[in-house]
Amino acid sequence: MREDGKIDYVELPGGDLAATKSFYSQAFGWRFTDYGPTYAAFGESGLDGGFQADPEQVPAAPLVVLFAKDLEAMLAKVTAAGGEIVKPIFSFPGGRRFHFRDPSGNELAVFTED
Repeated sequence: MREDGKIDYVELPGGDLAATKSFYSQAFGWRFTDYGPTYAAFGESGLDGGFQADPEQVPAAPLVVLFAKDLEAMLAKVTAAGGEIVKPIFSFPGGRRFHFRDPSGNELAVFTED
């Protein structure tokens, strides 16, 4: 069951997406769902996640994604706690999310399902 504020997903840089998928599939048995030519979500890994290969959106470091039942309420909490919003709420296949930076400079995201 998904809970507010819990780690739900990890997004990793994808680079050569075909080679990356092949490696993780062969080495660890991960399965993939493609969402266009530059994104592949993975499962069978212990924690869901995905590889982002779009050069304009690839994260500089792994992106931890937290869950929220009410995205707008969580945005307000993050802002009130001193988080810096670096990407306002936007839609993507499967939901909506925003990105923020914590006081140490780490970028995280918060998402909700559609």
